[in-house]
Amino acid sequence: MSRYEKLKQNWGAYLLFLVFGALFFVLMTRFLTLQITGEAEGRDLAAQAQAQYAREQILEAERGRILDRNGEVIAEDTQTYKIVAVLDEELTTNEKNPRHVQDPEKTARVLSQYLNMEQSEILEFLRLDRKQVEFGPEGKDIPLEVKQQIESENLPGIIFLQDLKRFYPNGIFSSHLIGFAQPETTEDGIVKTTGQMGIERNLNDYLEGKNGSLKFEIDGRGYLLPDSDEAIKKAQNGHDVYLTLDKKIQTFLEDAMTTVEQQHAPSNMFGIVADAKTGEILAMSQRPTFNPDTREGLSDNWYNQIVESTYEPGSTFKTFTLAAAIEEGVFNPNETYPSGTYDVNGVPIRDHNGGQGWGTISFLEGFERSSNTAVAYLLEKMGPEAFRKHIENFGFGKETGIDLPNEAPGNILYNYPIEKVTTSYGQGTTVTPLQMIQAETAIAGDGTMKRPYVLDKVVNPETGEAVYEGKPEETGKPVSAETAEKVRGYLQSTVTSETGTGQPFALPGYDVAGKSGTAQIPDPSNGGYMTGRENYMFSFIGMAPADDPELIVYVGVQQPTMANTETGSMIVSKVWNPVMLNSLKYMNIQPAEGEAADPVEIKDYTGQPADRAQDELEQQGLRVTVIGNGSTVENQSVKTGQLMAGERITLLADGELTVPDFTGWSVRDVVEAASLAGLKLDMTGSGYAVQQNLTPGAVINGQEPLSVQFETPSEARTRTQQQTESPDSETGDVQD
Repeated sequence: MSRYEKLKQNWGAYLLFLVFGALFFVLMTRFLTLQITGEAEGRDLAAQAQAQYAREQILEAERGRILDRNGEVIAEDTQTYKIVAVLDEELTTNEKNPRHVQDPEKTARVLSQYLNMEQSEILEFLRLDRKQVEFGPEGKDIPLEVKQQIESENLPGIIFLQDLKRFYPNGIFSSHLIGFAQPETTEDGIVKTTGQMGIERNLNDYLEGKNGSLKFEIDGRGYLLPDSDEAIKKAQNGHDVYLTLDKKIQTFLEDAMTTVEQQHAPSNMFGIVADAKTGEILAMSQRPTFNPDTREGLSDNWYNQIVESTYEPGSTFKTFTLAAAIEEGVFNPNETYPSGTYDVNGVPIRDHNGGQGWGTISFLEGFERSSNTAVAYLLEKMGPEAFRKHIENFGFGKETGIDLPNEAPGNILYNYPIEKVTTSYGQGTTVTPLQMIQAETAIAGDGTMKRPYVLDKVVNPETGEAVYEGKPEETGKPVSAETAEKVRGYLQSTVTSETGTGQPFALPGYDVAGKSGTAQIPDPSNGGYMTGRENYMFSFIGMAPADDPELIVYVGVQQPTMANTETGSMIVSKVWNPVMLNSLKYMNIQPAEGEAADPVEIKDYTGQPADRAQDELEQQGLRVTVIGNGSTVENQSVKTGQLMAGERITLLADGELTVPDFTGWSVRDVVEAASLAGLKLDMTGSGYAVQQNLTPGAVINGQEPLSVQFETPSEARTRTQQQTESPDSETGDVQD
C-alpha cells in the first residue's frame, strides 16, 4: 500500500489529533494566562473570590461619656437593640427554615405595628437590592420588650443586633449646655450617633469613636472556613469629657428652678453657679428647657440663652458702676445727694418709686435702695469716658471666650448722653449672664478677673491620658484689691441694711454680698419698654461668704406670675437662696455663725450587717432601701463621696432579691437601684416614678425587664385634675 493510500486511510485519526492538540494548546494558554495575570474577562479572580467568600462585621465603637467634675455620669452609651432584615436568598439552604425575608409585604405589615414607620416605608427598605438592610433611626433603640414581641411573630430574615443608645440618666440636667446626640444615617447606609447641639456637638470629634471591623472567610453555605485568616481592627472608643459641673450643685439648681417654674410660670429663667476663685461653672440651667432623652420641650427653646442671648441687666449692673466710682476716687458713702429725679438734657431719670425718691440721702443709702439717680450723679463725678473705660475693662461688649460655641458679645450702647446715663444703671446696654459672672469674679477675687469655663478635661479611655485640660485663666485686673474689698462691703449692706433691696437674699449663718435687679423688657410692638408689674427681668447676683467668697450665684426670672403680696426679688430668692445655701453646706464651707448641717460622708458597708448599716444611714437623715432578705451588705448604690440629708441610698444584701416599690423615686435613684439589682431597665417620661411593671415585693428572676413610667410634678397634677373632673365622678365638680 502506497504512502498516499495509508494517509488517506488514517486521515480521520490525524484530524482528531489536530483537534485535540489545538484544544490542549488553548487550555494551556488559558491556564498560563490566568496564572500569570490573575484576571479573567478583565476581572481580578482573587478579588472575586474575596468578594464571594470574605465577610466583614463592624465592631461598633462606644461614644465617649460626658461626666461631671467628680466622675458622675451625665451622658453615656447604653445597650439596646437594632433590627436588621436579611434579603440575601443564598443564605437560605433549607426551605423549611428560611434565613431571609420571603414575604416582604407581610413582614412590612407586621413590623409597622411595632416600629414608628409606615408599612410602605418599611417595604421600600425590604425591596432594596442589598444582602441586608437596617431601617434607619426608627430601627434603632429597640427596647427588650419590643424585641421579644417582634421575635414572637416568627418573621423569617428579621434579626436583632445589640446596639448602643445615648442615655441621659439625669433627665433635665443643664440640657442646653450638654445638648444631645442622636442616630444619623450616612451616605453609605451606616447609622452612627452624632452630636446635635451643646457639648455633644461642640466636642463631637472627641466624643465620636472610630468603628473597628472583624474580617473572616465563609464557604458557599455561610459557614466559617477552618484555618481561614481573620483580621481584627479594634474599635476606638470616643474620649471621655469631664465638665466643671458638679452634679450635686446642678441638681440643687434644677430642683429650685423647676419649683419656681411650676409656681410662677415665667417666660424665661436662667441660673448659674460659679467658683468665685477659678471661674469654673459648677451649675448652669435655663427655662424653658428640654429632656435630652425624649427631646420633649426642645421646640420651645433651641439655643443656650446663657451663652447666645443678650439682655439688659438692670440694677445688678450698678455693682460695676460703684466699683468704677470707687476706683476713680469719687465715691464718698457719707456724701449726700437729692434723690428722686436726674435731668439729662431735659429727659428726667427717675428712681424706681416713681421719681419720688427718699429726699436728700447719702450715696451709700442710695446704693442700698438701688437708686438710679445715685449712680447718675456718680457717672457725672467720674466722667463718661472714664466709666466707659472701666466697663470695657470688666469685659463687657466682647465675648468672654468660654469654651462654648456661638457666644454673643453684647453691646455697650454709649453714643448719646442719655445712653451713657442709662448704662450706669443697666438699661440700654446689653450683656450676657456669662459676662456678668466674669465681671463679678473681679469683685470676689480682689480685683483679679477670671474667665468662666465649663470644660475640665478630655481623657483618652484607652490610656487614661488627658488630651486637654481646662485651667483657671486671668482675664484682667479691672479694679484694685482695695476697691474690690470695699465693693463687697457695700454689696453686703444691700442685704443687711433695713433699706437694702437685697434683704430677701439673706442666708442663715452666712454673710452674703450681692445686688438685685429689676430690668425693663423692650416692647417690640412700639420700640419702648413693656409696662405692668410683672413685665420685668428680676434678678440677683451675689457671692458668699462675703469676706472670702467661694461661690457666685446669678439668677434671673423674666415675667413671672405673682400674687399682689409678692415682689420679683421674693420669687428670685426661691431659686437663689436654696441653691447658695445647699451648695455652701455641700462644699462644707463653714458658716459665720451657728452650725450648718454637714453632708453625710458615705463609707463602704460591704460585708457589714445590713440592718446596722441601714440604721446608721437613717440616723444621719438619709432614705435607705435594702434589696435582698439576707443579713450582709454585698454592694451599695453610692460607694464613696457625700450625700445630703433626705437623699436616697440603696443597699444590696445577700439572699433572695425582691423588687422595691419605686413610686416617688427619681430617675437617678431608679437607675442606680436597677443597676445594683441587675435589672434590665426600660424607662418612659421624666421626673418621678408613678408606675412600674414588676410587682413590689416580687422575687427578682433576672429575666423580665423592669419598665418604669415617670411623671413631672406638673404632669401628675394635670392627671389628678383630669381624673377629678372626669364625668365618672358623682357631681363633676372640681374639689380642692
